[in-house]
Amino acid sequence: MSLANKLAEERRARLAAERMLELKQAELFAANRKLGRHAKALSEEIHETRAQVQTIEDENRRVKSDLSMAHQKIEIAERRLWHSIETIQDGFAFFDLDDQMIAANHAYLSVFDGLEEVGPGASYSRILQLLTEEGIVNIGAQSPADWRAMMQNRWEKPDPEPTVIQLWNKQYIKLIDQRGKGGDVVSLALNITETVRYQKVLKTARVRAEAANRAKSAFLANMSHEIRTPMNGVVGMAELLGDTALNEEQRLYVNTIKSSGEALLVIINDVLDYSKIEAERLTLHPEPFDLERAIHEVILLLQPSARQKGLDLVVDYDLFLPTLFMGDPGRIRQVLTNLIGNAVKFTQSGHVLIRVVGMQAEGSTQGQVHVTVEDTGIGIPADKIQHVFGEFNQVEDEQNRRFEGTGLGLAITQRLIALMGGQIWVDSEEGRGSAFGFQLMLPVVDTEKGDPAYLRFAKPEKGLRRALVVDPSEVNRRILTRQMQALGIMVDACATGADALERLTLRHDLILTEHAMPDMDGLELADVLRARGYSVPILLFTANPAFAEQDPAHVYLHAILQKPTPRRLLFAALGGLEEPAPTAALDMLPGIPDPPPAASHDARLMRVLAAEDNRTNQLVFSRMVQHLRIDLRFAADGVEALRLYEDFAPDLVFMDISMPRMDGKETTRQLRALEVEQGKTRLPVVAMTAHAMDGDREEILSAGLDDYLSKPLRKAELVKRILTYCPADALAPTGMPDQAREVSA
Repeated sequence: MSLANKLAEERRARLAAERMLELKQAELFAANRKLGRHAKALSEEIHETRAQVQTIEDENRRVKSDLSMAHQKIEIAERRLWHSIETIQDGFAFFDLDDQMIAANHAYLSVFDGLEEVGPGASYSRILQLLTEEGIVNIGAQSPADWRAMMQNRWEKPDPEPTVIQLWNKQYIKLIDQRGKGGDVVSLALNITETVRYQKVLKTARVRAEAANRAKSAFLANMSHEIRTPMNGVVGMAELLGDTALNEEQRLYVNTIKSSGEALLVIINDVLDYSKIEAERLTLHPEPFDLERAIHEVILLLQPSARQKGLDLVVDYDLFLPTLFMGDPGRIRQVLTNLIGNAVKFTQSGHVLIRVVGMQAEGSTQGQVHVTVEDTGIGIPADKIQHVFGEFNQVEDEQNRRFEGTGLGLAITQRLIALMGGQIWVDSEEGRGSAFGFQLMLPVVDTEKGDPAYLRFAKPEKGLRRALVVDPSEVNRRILTRQMQALGIMVDACATGADALERLTLRHDLILTEHAMPDMDGLELADVLRARGYSVPILLFTANPAFAEQDPAHVYLHAILQKPTPRRLLFAALGGLEEPAPTAALDMLPGIPDPPPAASHDARLMRVLAAEDNRTNQLVFSRMVQHLRIDLRFAADGVEALRLYEDFAPDLVFMDISMPRMDGKETTRQLRALEVEQGKTRLPVVAMTAHAMDGDREEILSAGLDDYLSKPLRKAELVKRILTYCPADALAPTGMPDQAREVSA
């Protein structure tokens, strides 16, 4: 090979080596660069790892610090908890899932009187065994095994019921055990010894209180009977004496005796009612009743007192409100008597207005009734308004009392209204009068069909288009005007007879006039009108119909209406305008039965038997019915009454309840048995009793009696019962119908 070739090969080899070197250098550079990047990343990772390690170390130190603080707090809390548990006097213990004691406080362990076996690790069953073996617990008549089985069964329940055990030292422990979700049990042993002793004291006191309450009720019942029995003689004889010929001084004495006796009865009734309310023994007896009639019955009783003062008693009963409701008529009359009686008592001049409004929703059987009693009396100071509903309270001071009374009337009224589910309120201004009102929800008794009463009795097409109202009282004028306008009648109103003569025209179809008016009264007005040739019908409103009928001018009247006038009587008078109606005082005394039909020529006297042991009451009874045509016999006790039942064959028996040898209830039971045995018809038996406690009426009637009269007896009620039960084959006890009405009234 030539030198040139060798040189050429060497050069090529060198070039190849150089290229290889460059290639390797490039690869080495790339590797170095990659290694540098990796080293950089690794360095950064190391730095991050170091930071994380530092953070973890810091967190670890904090956790250790927090853990140490938590341990310290736990130790403090545990120490405080156990200190608290040890401080309380009640026992406290923990048991694990296997019923082994974990821990217990000193109060729990002290029961075992230092038994070292009772402590952490002791089983519940062993504790029960020690309780019985050591005589720590009083198990009574149970055997130890039975008692332990009972307690073990209770312990094993998911939710053990609390139980009470008695220790040997007469202490009572209430065990309350609560099982947790993991099966552990927390056991509390509460010392209830003082509570048990207190309950025994309370029980003893309650027994004594109930005995005292029964004694009080018995005392009230007995005192009521003992007081009412002689009061029957006092009031009854006074009433009978008042019907005899007396001079003015004697009549004053008799009226004083009668009014004083009745006042004493009011006090007795108030005390009895309040006692029954306080003992929660007063019950209601709902029955259908006429609310408007009940109001007028109360007013009829209070009318004499109002007439003495010259007061007008005015009733404003909503024409569109029903009158028949379901309720306790006796208690509602009692409420009305208290409110209206107070209004009359505390009013010296002016009027007492009883306003009745309400509403009945369409399709509803309930009626909302609002009754307000307004007066023009002394009024009540603002700071005494609620005071009047308190017990034994009156607005006046005790040192200057002018008005008598127990101070219980309004308290009883408030309780009665609450018992009936209603509300009562009062508005008053001192010196100008008061308004007491109450609201009740009462079921409506739907007994009327077709047109309401105010449409049936008076319609404009009968010719009543315009009326003239004559009354000096603005309240009366306003009420009569509103009633006439509700009937579609136009009204002109004036205050005196002279004004009426000036305003009367041929357009007036009716005159409604007050009797008592200054200068010219209603009868004088009627006389003048007839003298001038007016034939327009005249209705006279008066508080004394009997007195008005004695005036010769009464023949010019279409009707004389008792004030205040029930709307049924007013509408009846209006409805009869087309008929030739004689002048008559329309009777407003409700509930008096029509006299029996005239008996045949050979009819007998009605036979009445009165079983009454008190000679004074026999005398009162006989004098009250002496004007009646009856055959009356008396029995001194139940044994004699049964004998007379056989021999006398009475048509009616009045049965005293409290009699020697055999009381009225037992006598009636035996009488009913004789009726069944002999196949006789049921004989009416009416109770006469001085008992007035709640439940007496029901108990008496349940013995087989048909009716009930409380003492002191009232002549009208006594006569009413005789008229009611008079048989058809006996002579009418009162003879003619007019006499019957007079006696009943």
